[in-house]
Formats: sequence, C-alpha cells, structure tokens
Amino acid sequence: MFDEPLRYGATVGEQNPLACPNITLVAMETASESPFTELGTLGIEEEFFVVDEYGRPTSGTDTLVYDAEPPAILAGHLDHELFKFVIESQTPLIEEPANAEATLSAVRGALVDHAREHGFEIASAGLHPGAKWRELEHAQKPRYQSQLDRIQYPQHRNTTAGLHVHVGVDDAEKAIWIANRIRWHLPIVLALSVNSPYWNGFDTGLASARAKLFEGLPNTGMPTAFDSFESFQRFERQMIETDSISDRGELWFDVRPHTEYGTVEVRTADAQADIDRVLALVEYVHELVLDFAARYEDGERIQPVRRELLDENKWRAIRHGQAASFITRDGEGTLDLTSALERDERRLDLDRVASLLGAESGASRQRRLYEDGVDALYSSLVVADPR
Repeated sequence: MFDEPLRYGATVGEQNPLACPNITLVAMETASESPFTELGTLGIEEEFFVVDEYGRPTSGTDTLVYDAEPPAILAGHLDHELFKFVIESQTPLIEEPANAEATLSAVRGALVDHAREHGFEIASAGLHPGAKWRELEHAQKPRYQSQLDRIQYPQHRNTTAGLHVHVGVDDAEKAIWIANRIRWHLPIVLALSVNSPYWNGFDTGLASARAKLFEGLPNTGMPTAFDSFESFQRFERQMIETDSISDRGELWFDVRPHTEYGTVEVRTADAQADIDRVLALVEYVHELVLDFAARYEDGERIQPVRRELLDENKWRAIRHGQAASFITRDGEGTLDLTSALERDERRLDLDRVASLLGAESGASRQRRLYEDGVDALYSSLVVADPR
C-alpha cells in the first residue's frame, strides 16, 4: 500500500495521498467517512520483480528500499513485498486522469534507473515463471514475518505481483455501492490482464495462475456485497478485534472501498511489463467507477448477483483468459469478452481497451516465447524505461 497500514486507534498525522490531498486523516477508531471527498482521482500501485541482468529473480529490495536513497518521485512511494525480489511502486496522487500516462512513465522510469544504478533490472508479470519460492528469501519486516507465522504455507509460496488501481470517490455510501456493482466486471478486468501461466517453473494450464494462487490466502477473491458503509466499517472492526487480521490492509479482496484513502480500489489484474497495457486497464477501471458513480446519483437499483456466479466468472477468466465467456448478471446466458466490452463501450469513454482485445494476451505471449527458451521469456518481462 501507499503507506504502512494502520491499526484502528492509531493517530494519523499525514495527508491522504490519493483522494483528498487537503484533508488530514483522523484517528481510525471509526474509519471516518471524511476521506471520501474527491471523485475521479487516480492512484496506481504496481508490484514488480527485481531481477539480474539475465532476467532471473534476485534479492534486491533491501538495497533498493533501505540501503539507497530513491529518486525524488519515488520518495515515500517505494516499498517491498513479502519476498526480497518483489518491489512495489506507487504513483503520487493523480488529480487529472489525463496526467496518468506522464505520471506513470515518470515513476516507472525512475524505478528502472534506480534499479540499474545498483546492478538490477525490473521485470513484471503476475508471476515470474522462474521464481521458485523455496529458493527465495522472505523480507524480514515484522509485518510480513507475522503473516508468515499466522498464514503459513499459502503465504510462504506467495510470489504474486499485481496491479492495483485506486479511483477517488466523493461519498462513502457511493463507494460501497460502486464496489458492489463493479464486482461483475472484475473477471473482465482479469481476462484482459492475464499474464501468469507459469508458477514455480512449470506451466499451470491457467491464464492467470497468480489469481488462483492468491486466493489461497485468507480474505481474498470476490467479496460479498455490503449493505452500507457502516456494515463495512463493522466488518473491518470485527476482523481486527478478533485477531483475524493485523490491519485493514490485510483485507486483500479483488475490490474494496479504501477507508484511509477514500477510494474504490480494484486489485484483480495481473502485473504488466508494457505500460500501454497498464494504462488501458487503468482507463477501464476509472471509467467503470465514474459510470457507476453517475448511476448511483441517478438512483439506479442494483440487480442482486449471486457471489457463486461471480466466482464462476472469475474462474473462467483464470482458466481461459481472453477466450472466456461470462455468465450474465441475470444468470440466464453467457457472453464473450468482446461482447461484454462492446456493451460497456456504449456507456464508457474507452480509447485504449480495444488495443488489449486486438493483441495477444500476456499469457499466450509467454507460452509462445517459452518455445524459444527461458532466456527469451525472461527477457520479455523486463520493463523498459518508458520516458
């Protein structure tokens, strides 16, 4: 996340970096509604792999996060994940979506420069095909050590890397409504992003093994619908007070209203090496949130959808990627990915998403390149400086 997650009862003395740049957060006993003040702002979190010159995973986050001063744009926006070969960058608050490309390019370029200055490269995919979790070092940060102790095997093997998109929402109840409504679209987002067919050195037969692997952790996957913001607050409190999680950052669902940043956060996509693919996914999520915000304000009623049907749609995306068909909201039929996006294009302002449909998926590309050997595959995942 953008900052170290907070327990309830902690005092926050800094500004919200995403949705409300001019509001200082209050103590978190009540998960105040005040962060939900700005509609349409953006924040983009990307998890990357630290690799050597041959594109192979290597422990580099101690050097890049702790032992060296990062470029200015990464100050306060760079952290590591569970393994010492997984690093996370976050954009500063993007108040104007038109600035997303320039901001993301600057962040990515700075990270690539920072890594190269210390003898590393940066790679990106939902899973690194050559990462064998038993041979890799875990981070020593107390938070992660606590998770390893509590969760055990599912967390020990968690070499995943995702793309998380935050969109600011100006009302807490609206954020809950959007998070409920957007769930049907999450398998669509995943199908567009599939980029992890290999795990632990073998072909899983899946288009996104990351998504299925991550579901092995508690509090992941497709969330239930919440009746109100108060019900979500109550759930957060119950999970912390019953020692189910250490902090609210450990609610790792595919979508969540973020009660610190005042955003709806969509967490379902695989990480991507190609910045154009990232920007297309960001555009889609952003447009969905804005559209649902308008529908909420118009008083539209939500058609209930069984969570089991949403889980089935996600499984179809995990298994088949862009070739998946999806059960419709009413449960009476199916439609393919192209048809689903054509329906969205009637309401949404989408310029980039068509490029994903017209291109080879990340999963298919990885399998094709693997036929030429792992060196070609590993090289394809290395992130270029986009500037």
